[in-house]
Parts: sequence; structure tokens; C-alpha cells
Amino acid sequence: MRKKVLAIVVALAGTSSAQAEILSAAANGFNIRHVVEAPNVAPPVVWAALADVAKWWDPDHTYSGDANNLRLDPYVQGCFCEKLSLYAGIEHARVVYAQPAKTLRLSGALGPLQEFGINGSMTWQIEAAGGGSRITFTYNVGGFADRPLADWAPIVDEVLGGQVARLGRYLTAGSPEEKASEDATP
Repeated sequence: MRKKVLAIVVALAGTSSAQAEILSAAANGFNIRHVVEAPNVAPPVVWAALADVAKWWDPDHTYSGDANNLRLDPYVQGCFCEKLSLYAGIEHARVVYAQPAKTLRLSGALGPLQEFGINGSMTWQIEAAGGGSRITFTYNVGGFADRPLADWAPIVDEVLGGQVARLGRYLTAGSPEEKASEDATP
């Protein structure tokens, strides 16, 4: 199962026009940041879309293979959870701070990091910018894993950067999917 989840994590090739950065990476942790602009989208609309995670999260980065099994309850002690089957599921993270239309912070180790002695703090910061919104996503991870966490940083950065890009496309284009090039041949 671990190899399957890691393969799914590595397989994401989500590109983003958003600003992305691994702020720091060391043996015991890493910090990543992604920024995406949503022109003409007000912060309350961003907040609502963020909470409607099933509409923009990549189903390839779920345990069930179906983003419709995800839920994100945007209130303190709310769950970013996934239903697997009757009585089976996974808690990806728990909401520890919620200020509607401004800040949503979750605590938890995502995906394959969950099996290690790791915790992560994920923050979605929403601010009005240029007639729309700017979304700044950070994920700060620390603890102990099977190898230095600096090795995990690019993998996690790529996967979560893909999710941030999908949210941006969902907000601005109505679909999280990348548009196919018009001059591409079938």
C-alpha cells in the first residue's frame, strides 16, 4: 500500500502558474509555499470553494480514487477526511484555526507522511487583491521519517502545488482541469 501511495504522489505532474517555493528543507522538516491569484473572485467565494474540496482536489491523490469521498469542514475541530467504505476512512488533517474568508489552518501529516512521527501545519491565507483574491498556501512539516524530510519536500511540494493550481483553475475557469492545447493533435 505504501508503494502504491508513493507512486501516486510521485506521478502527479500538476503544473501551476502560481508562485511556488520550498522555503526550507532539512533532515527534520520542511516548509513550502504556493501563491495563486484569483482575479475577480472575492474572498468569501474562495472560502466556499476551498471548503468544497471534492470539486477541485485531484482524485489521483486520494486513497479511494474519488475526490467525491473527500470533505473539508471549515470550522475548528472540522475534519479534512475521506470516506473509504462503510466505517472505513482516513483523517488527512484537523482544522485548528478558522477565520472565514481569511484563514483556514489544519494540522496533520498528509498521505504517506502519516505513517511516520510527523506533524504538519497547513495554512490557506486568503486576502483581497486587485479586485479579486490572493491565496497563499503554506505547509510546514516536522518530525521523524524513514529518510530525511528534505528528501520528501520536493515530492510533497509537487503534489500540493498541483492541488493549489487546481483550486486556482476551479476559481477562475470553473474547472480544476488544465485546458488541452488547441494545436495538440489527437
